[in-house]
Amino acid sequence: MSIDKTLRKILVDDLFVSVPQAEIGLDDGLRDILGLDSLGFTELRTQCEYAFDITISDEDFVPENFSTVRDLARLVTRLSEPVPDEVGSR
Repeated sequence: MSIDKTLRKILVDDLFVSVPQAEIGLDDGLRDILGLDSLGFTELRTQCEYAFDITISDEDFVPENFSTVRDLARLVTRLSEPVPDEVGSR
């Protein structure tokens, strides 16, 4: 399942957003259109960490990353990428 489909599923199944999954657009505002409040955003963070096996730092838990499904999918994609070994294997 793609990241954006998983995010839509989380929004509807776990956060009880009243908009059907198929009608949630990538650029729909999570607060303005889908109605998430501060507790909803905190739960969304936790659900994303669990579903995608990532950690969302406090620095990443900002409105710019949680404005729309598209913004959140970008964050999840970035955090899911392997971190290069800083020491480097030669």
